[in-house]
Amino acid sequence: MTEAARQKVNYLGYTQADWRALLEGLGEKPFHANQIMKWIHHRFAGDFSEMTDISKGLREHLDHTGELNEPEVFKELVSTDGTRKWLIKSASGSLVETVFIPEDSRGTLCVSSQVGCALDCSFCSTGKQGFNSNLHTSEIIGQLRIAMRRLAEVYPDRNRTVTNVVMMGMGEPLLNIDNVLPAVELMMDDLGYGISKRKVTVSTAGVVPGIEKLIDTTDVSLAISLHAPNDELRNELVPINKKYPIARLLDVCATYARNLGEKRTITVEYTVIDGVNDAPEHARQLSRLLQGFPCKINLIPFNPFPGTGYKRPSMTAVRAFQDRLVRDGYSVTVRTTRGDDINAACGQLVGQVADKTRRQEKYRKIQVEQAV
Repeated sequence: MTEAARQKVNYLGYTQADWRALLEGLGEKPFHANQIMKWIHHRFAGDFSEMTDISKGLREHLDHTGELNEPEVFKELVSTDGTRKWLIKSASGSLVETVFIPEDSRGTLCVSSQVGCALDCSFCSTGKQGFNSNLHTSEIIGQLRIAMRRLAEVYPDRNRTVTNVVMMGMGEPLLNIDNVLPAVELMMDDLGYGISKRKVTVSTAGVVPGIEKLIDTTDVSLAISLHAPNDELRNELVPINKKYPIARLLDVCATYARNLGEKRTITVEYTVIDGVNDAPEHARQLSRLLQGFPCKINLIPFNPFPGTGYKRPSMTAVRAFQDRLVRDGYSVTVRTTRGDDINAACGQLVGQVADKTRRQEKYRKIQVEQAV
């Protein structure tokens, strides 16, 4: 193999365990893992030559075998409300989207895990793009690193701009679990980005085998995209429900919740769609469904996108839905729509998926089957 043909490792996606294993194999001291990770994730080093406190020989070896390449930022958009969206080029050549939502007390980064999505939820613009490819761990954690660097320039007086990370961007995280798990580990590692496990959230449309894997590997916060109080309606809105109906989904989530400790709960996401799932009877059904289930509920007014037949509900309907659940003892928040003028609101992320027509049906079917 020629040097030009050599495939370099992108060390940006290496966890602490990965670094320690690599260093052990090279006969190096394990404490170098701490130094290297701080250079990468605290100081945002882009080249091993910057790491002046490790030996020249080790630096040269790492430079020869790997790289520290972030995904390329294709475009940055800024909403009138301060929300920022980055279009990021993936290894496949397609574009994915990363969104930062600033608030007074926190800053939330919405991170993508796939190019497109295989699940085809009827109210989500991303699903209409079809599925193209999984993002690598380096591309997932790279979104956080890009945001941290860029926001440090925008907000130089703030110590930390990203306080919360949600895997709620493009894609279904649990259909790319082998790349998502190392990424969230880096997000929570003090040698990585040191974000509390309470503030790193993986959101799933209901991939039950993926949740079962989470039970054995992590205690990251979990959100489930429910969106309907019964199987008949959820089959229409979230087709994977036909494979994993609500009862099975809630059962595995209850098991996961028991591992989190008594002060942590699952977040139930419910997109409220005018005339579809916003009636008083839907609120009553949801209340009965979740009785005894440890959760907080997040209501999301539907965000329209081109080609959809759905409509945003009135805030009167949303508040009435919320009031019914609150009266029944649930903790319920209504998500404020942010960034819709740059198509950065929940459900509006589309990126730019290459070959989406060719891949949409075939690859959607293959990926969902591989997850079961």
